[in-house]
Amino acid sequence: MQEPNTPAEVNSTESAVNDAAPEIHVEDNQATRIAELEAALEEAKAQVLYVKAEGENIRRRALDDIDKARKFALEKFSGELLAVKDSLDAALAVESAEVDSYKNGVELTAKQLLSVFEKFNIAEINPVGEKFDPNKHQAISMVPAEGEPNTVLSVLQKGYSLNERVLRPALVTVIQAK
Repeated sequence: MQEPNTPAEVNSTESAVNDAAPEIHVEDNQATRIAELEAALEEAKAQVLYVKAEGENIRRRALDDIDKARKFALEKFSGELLAVKDSLDAALAVESAEVDSYKNGVELTAKQLLSVFEKFNIAEINPVGEKFDPNKHQAISMVPAEGEPNTVLSVLQKGYSLNERVLRPALVTVIQAK
């Protein structure tokens, strides 16, 4: 290549070099910016995967907790009932006993059972003399009798509720309207 001879040729060569320098600098800035954005994108992708995995772990732990709660929800109640079962077994193990001693043993066992029921909010539904409530009572029959119609005359089988939710309705006989 030939060397420029005139000052005009030298100036035009210098200006061509100076014009190219800003383009190279801009291209370097763009390449750096692209690299920074790609790194930020990769970091964001990694964070999304981490959050997704963490959410899945939380969901799995919650399902495990629910499963354990179902399996062991009756643990305390069952433990309390074991004392009642032990009392019944002890009564059956007695070989020679009088009817009165059996009756006393059964009464004590019934008291034990009632205390377990109270401890776990199981309430007896014994509605003699109350107004018939189809949410708590199941009418077996209606009989003509003295008294207000739709009133419970007798209870054939007591009902039970757990925390005011009916487990079993009481089987009742209701006074029929005249």
